[in-house]
Amino acid sequence: MVALRLFWAEAGGLPADDRGLAYGDGLFETIRMAGQKGVLLSRHLERMVRDARRLGIKVSRQELATVCTQAGQRFAERFNDQDWVLKLTLTRGAGGRGYRPDPGMAPNLLVSASPMPPAADASGVMVDFSRVPLTVNPLLAGIKSLSRLEQVMAAAELGSALFEVIMSDSDGNLVEGTRTNLLLRKNDTWITPPSACLAVAGVLRQWLLERLRQSGQAVFERPLTVPDVLGSECQGLFLLNSVLGIVPVRTIAGHDLPVDGVLATIFNPLELLE
Repeated sequence: MVALRLFWAEAGGLPADDRGLAYGDGLFETIRMAGQKGVLLSRHLERMVRDARRLGIKVSRQELATVCTQAGQRFAERFNDQDWVLKLTLTRGAGGRGYRPDPGMAPNLLVSASPMPPAADASGVMVDFSRVPLTVNPLLAGIKSLSRLEQVMAAAELGSALFEVIMSDSDGNLVEGTRTNLLLRKNDTWITPPSACLAVAGVLRQWLLERLRQSGQAVFERPLTVPDVLGSECQGLFLLNSVLGIVPVRTIAGHDLPVDGVLATIFNPLELLE
């Protein structure tokens, strides 16, 4: 395996001919950190290794784990014991001309840190439906790739009052938010869009589905429709993000939704540090 090339964002970043910059040829992870430990860290690293393999980028879990340890030592004190966000950006590497990558390229890993975003309102947030459709290539489904232009365009619709906008596929089915996965409670069951139709299959989403199934609750992965959300049988809509947590939706496109507190105690970041 070709050795990973490590870059620290504050030390200059990636080279100008990096394929991630030129073509979006890579993927990334954002990890909530508390001190030198990360929330659901092993799942983040496993996803990056698995999805890098799907793209033909060679990186090992041990390499990534070592970098996370170095990042914790480098950044934790900077945030004065406050939670922070670690971002790993992995690209195929630098060099070459055109789309076809050169054989044997050394992958690049850019490491950066930032403060935690503001916490969501625990009583529920306001969201809307996006006018930007979300198209998912089956070959890239679920991969947190660097090609995120649809989410960028949808996020431009966010006003000061909106926490998120929900994106739909070409059939009108609700898929995900710009930065969140969706989970609906309806008739005492749980519904979430199938992973095969997701642009990003979140680590919190997978962890939560496993927890719900282990507790004996009914979980269905099927297309999620607007009538599912706005209908009288809706018991709550939740946005899932491993940095932000489990966020209940209070209002969507001006329609009030029930705010169900059933998930409030399930996700405790302090219990998921690794």
